[in-house]
Amino acid sequence: MASEARRGLFGGRRERSLLDGVDVILADLDGVLYSGPEPIPHAVEAIRNAQEQGVRLGCLTNNASRTDRAVAEQLTGLGYSVRADDIITSPQAAVMMLRELIEPASTVLVVGGEGLVSELDKAGYRVTRSAEDRPAAVVQGFAPDVAWTQLAEAAFALADESVHWVATNTDWTLPQPRGVAPGNGTLVSAVHTAVGRLPVVAGKPEAAMYDLAVQRFGATSPLAVGDRLDTDILGANRAGVPSVLVLTGIDKAKQVLAAKKEERPTYVLSDLRELDEPYPTVKVSRSGDSVEVRGASVRLEGDAVRIVRRGDREIDLLRAASTLIWTSGRPIFTLDVPEELYS
Repeated sequence: MASEARRGLFGGRRERSLLDGVDVILADLDGVLYSGPEPIPHAVEAIRNAQEQGVRLGCLTNNASRTDRAVAEQLTGLGYSVRADDIITSPQAAVMMLRELIEPASTVLVVGGEGLVSELDKAGYRVTRSAEDRPAAVVQGFAPDVAWTQLAEAAFALADESVHWVATNTDWTLPQPRGVAPGNGTLVSAVHTAVGRLPVVAGKPEAAMYDLAVQRFGATSPLAVGDRLDTDILGANRAGVPSVLVLTGIDKAKQVLAAKKEERPTYVLSDLRELDEPYPTVKVSRSGDSVEVRGASVRLEGDAVRIVRRGDREIDLLRAASTLIWTSGRPIFTLDVPEELYS
């Protein structure tokens, strides 16, 4: 699936909209659909346009503190057309993993909030907050009120190596209006330090959330859309789902140019309006030392990327430069590209 998409990226015969043939968009939330309390500019209209063409919207979130219904209500309030069953949360992926690890109706110790407890209740597990109840597993997710006492109970339970440990996600940081705060990964690390072992992880960048989404929607041609290379794009790549990095959130051109092989997106967009525009053919020369995208052209000279033609759109120059770097297989020490492209 992903390989077919990449063949289109590096020299397809005709330029097609990214929506052509797609049955489900698997979208991240913050940085893709909204930023803080507001929708990302043009995102509501772009998603509505995709839905009018018969493309379903699935929303994937690592946030374990809220229920799928609460997330759907937030998105509906911003103008999106979604229901609770369109939301895939990391607690749902964690429950899917638990089914493979422990017996139905087992006792599970929870570190986290309502979103996690709700999914465990729906799945028929007995939820506890105490290691004294001899849980079969510990499931750990973020909530703003997670305290030392909850982390300690997890550590007490996990001292028994037969107790399974599932983390909803391991995001190190959590963007907040006042700045960057510790995320669930930081809290998982605290328990890891105490017990000397690591959990299995349900959320992005692991493939489980994408696998769950494909299964739920019956998707045959999904397209993942995210704003972070190290979670959204890496997770999609691990699941074999073609991926779009949209430059409206965390990662920008600088991160695209320096992307690790396993974190490289299939497509790069300035914003979601470009989902329904013809995606340009990326033309790599036979020698592999030059790339052209529409009117933008770059050339590799030694360890430097040089601009041949800038073209009309910065996004095309980024597509050309990133493709040249990714396909060269060489360390690049000089980027002769405009500072605004990668700052």
